[in-house]
Amino acid sequence: MFFTLRTAFDRALTAFVILLLTSLAVIVLMGVVYRKLGIPMVWYDEVASIALAWLTYYGAALAALKRAHIGFPGLVNAMPPALRVAAVLFAEAVVITFFAVLAWYGYQVLVILEGDAMVSLPWVPTRFTQSVIPIGAVLFILAQLLSLPELLAQARGAGVVDAERMEMEKELQKAEKDLQKAMQK
Repeated sequence: MFFTLRTAFDRALTAFVILLLTSLAVIVLMGVVYRKLGIPMVWYDEVASIALAWLTYYGAALAALKRAHIGFPGLVNAMPPALRVAAVLFAEAVVITFFAVLAWYGYQVLVILEGDAMVSLPWVPTRFTQSVIPIGAVLFILAQLLSLPELLAQARGAGVVDAERMEMEKELQKAEKDLQKAMQK
């Protein structure tokens, strides 16, 4: 059940990040084309910057789920297993506390923005555009919690896996297989 929840969260977040990235690319491309045609869109700058902020927050949550943020696995792995677990739990507590505070103050910002609207699209409330702050923070916390059991298992075992190193090794293995196939032809 836990793995299913994590997989569903991963797929939903990945799909939404892809949608945001595609939308941002289309918005910017439309802005450039329409400007070159002499009929600039007044809203595209504001919408593109908001889409970039959304992509940043939701992408950060996705990276947290995959444990792809900057970390210090070498430092943690140099510790004995009992200290590794304590270090991981302390780091998680700090990160979760930070994002809980961010979510709280992000919500407070939404309360303050009651009644405000975007400048270029006055029918879009600013609360909607800024809702990414508390929502992104909560998603980051959820991602941290969903990936914590695997991280703790690594800390108790052989050591914390470096996400970047794991990705590089995966790509190297893939390249080696491709090279072997090419050499067999």
